[in-house]
Amino acid sequence: MPIRERKVARRTFLQLTAGAAFLPAASRFAWAQTYPSRPVRIMVGAPPGGAFDILARLTAQWLSERLGQAFVVENRPGAGHTIATEAVVRAPADGYTLLMVGTDHTTNATLYDKLNFNFIRDIAPVASITRQANVILVNPSFPAKALAEFVSYAKANPSKVNMASPGIGSVGHLTGELFKMMTGIEMVHVPYRGGAPAITDLLAGQVQVFFGGLPVSIEYIKAGRLRALAVTTSTRSEALPDIPTLGEFVTGYEASTVFGVGAPRNTPAEIIVKLNKEINAALADPGFKARLVDMGGTVLSCSPADYGRFIADETEKWGKVIRFANIKA
Repeated sequence: MPIRERKVARRTFLQLTAGAAFLPAASRFAWAQTYPSRPVRIMVGAPPGGAFDILARLTAQWLSERLGQAFVVENRPGAGHTIATEAVVRAPADGYTLLMVGTDHTTNATLYDKLNFNFIRDIAPVASITRQANVILVNPSFPAKALAEFVSYAKANPSKVNMASPGIGSVGHLTGELFKMMTGIEMVHVPYRGGAPAITDLLAGQVQVFFGGLPVSIEYIKAGRLRALAVTTSTRSEALPDIPTLGEFVTGYEASTVFGVGAPRNTPAEIIVKLNKEINAALADPGFKARLVDMGGTVLSCSPADYGRFIADETEKWGKVIRFANIKA
């Protein structure tokens, strides 16, 4: 082949190669531009009616209105959220199957001996939504009227205070175990199947203290039927501004339930960025924010990368508590 023809052929080959390399990126961009073109599922590993479900439905409604396609909540409760999580891990990485993520997902890596997935590796962080405080609750008849009095009473009466939780390995359970670890007090853990039955026995005086979520307890607090000693977040709750934080008495203490959205790993970055943008727009909306405050939460807006780092940090933090208390699911 003459030299000139070889140069033309080489130039043509390079042009075609460059075009081929550009096609996947261009098609991904075009895909993200038209996403979503059909309904999207948001998997929830909890039954209807709880905080996971309510937040998923609020988020789904917002995304449906903003993006013009139905975002449908699908509840798959059981096994500490692992059933729903595994379904998302095994779903196509196309943005049409999402996961409602909570603090429970950061504890499962240590709670369960064998899982069919690695949450940090297999679920891509999309966006955080809200941080909810837990609250230390006692029956009004309990002798302690403030947190310092409660600690003194518990130390003077080791293993005589019954600590209720929504279940073994739940955020409420781990919040209480972190409190025990940092104060050195001894309490007897009494697990329930959810927060509602635990509150029922607390109201009846069958247990002495409950580390519960604000959504299920705030009305009892406002009605004076339960006494709130402290909230567990590092800052006071907007819903209960007069209640001190636990960290005001136990330096360095912080525990909260954080909710957000995840997707299967390898979901196109353009789709994750698009979803993150729309969810952060919700968090800037006064009406959406007010709903979060009504549930005892505060807005937690961040990038996918920052949310991923937060998940990794929480996994390490709760892993230490679980190993300290020797908790198994």
